[in-house]
Amino acid sequence: MKILVLNAGSSTQKSALFKLEPDASPDPLSPEWEGRLEWDGEQESLVIRNSQGQEIRNKTLSDPKNRQSSVRKMLVNVWSGPAAVLSAPSEIAVAGHRIVHGGSELTQPVVVDSQVKKQIAAVAEIAPLHNQAGLSGIELTEELLPGTRQVAVFDTGFHRTLPQPVAVYPGPYAWYESGIRRYGFHGINHEYCAHRAAHMLRRDLSSLKIISCHLGNGCSLAAIDGGQSVDTTMGFTPLEGLMMGTRSGSIDPGILTHLMRVEGVSGNELNQILNQQSGLLGISGVSSDMRDIVKAMGEGSQQAKLAFEMFVHRLRAGIGAMAASLGGLDALAFTAGIGENSAEVRQAACAKVGFLGIELDEARNSSVKPDGELSRDSSRARVLVIRAQEDWCIARACARLA
Repeated sequence: MKILVLNAGSSTQKSALFKLEPDASPDPLSPEWEGRLEWDGEQESLVIRNSQGQEIRNKTLSDPKNRQSSVRKMLVNVWSGPAAVLSAPSEIAVAGHRIVHGGSELTQPVVVDSQVKKQIAAVAEIAPLHNQAGLSGIELTEELLPGTRQVAVFDTGFHRTLPQPVAVYPGPYAWYESGIRRYGFHGINHEYCAHRAAHMLRRDLSSLKIISCHLGNGCSLAAIDGGQSVDTTMGFTPLEGLMMGTRSGSIDPGILTHLMRVEGVSGNELNQILNQQSGLLGISGVSSDMRDIVKAMGEGSQQAKLAFEMFVHRLRAGIGAMAASLGGLDALAFTAGIGENSAEVRQAACAKVGFLGIELDEARNSSVKPDGELSRDSSRARVLVIRAQEDWCIARACARLA
């Protein structure tokens, strides 16, 4: 079965083609073809990699706001061009989509129909950087692959098990009744990391208390007890919680009412500030990319240093909060772009949480590759680095529904 996956993130657009059967092994398979769009601030690059590892990079020169055109250029490379792996688009059996917000109704992978699209659109305002991109991917697939079954897989779905005291906000109870509650995000990868950690530790998942740290342009933690999400840092939207690349994370809501009342800032302006002009970028004035932050720190930038220290402070605080929700800790897993690649962040995050039984091995931390362990042999809680496998998880969900 040939399954095309579209994965629209807050700062990236990726796609992958997998060949697998409904009873495929839970161990990740490498895709037959991969594509991604990269924006360097001036130009957008289209990067294609086929199963032989051949990589082709082209400057698309397109307006990054016209993402639909760029995604179309990416997808046709699956069956056309020097990196093509199919002879015709009709070979694709299923197209799977990562949809960030499923609201209260969409909690399991589902075959896309007109009603599902309406439900995704209804919560698009809650996840402005994500859901519209997901819908655009569905519409583009309808155009390029007419009649092909499409499946939506939801980042919020894994957090459907959040206990009510965690999910309900301490405002009027009418909020909760109207659907304003903590949903949580990055659930596809958090769930995968829990299963992968259990496999790496040769333990039954039902016996483990795990904190999964998804650290990329968007960042969230999940407290996973026996394979179920019992707490997480993101909430009603992907804006709550940790400091992120361009997102503020949690702040005093009184700041927002102050800006609206005293300075006349509109709701749309606040949305732009909090989602696009805050976080690492807003504090450092350098970049939303942790690699650039670390480089600028080394060159003496005090704002970059402050951004790094703020990021780590909030990460440590979040780890402590998740451990409290779990009532203990067996494993701490780092995943996604920063989590997998920044030894500096991992070391700083673990530096003051030894009371949780964490002992980091600095040599392992500096050289570890996913999937690997970076804790000392004497560490009571294990510390792992796990490669994010959202595309693979989406493909498996598609195979099960096909």
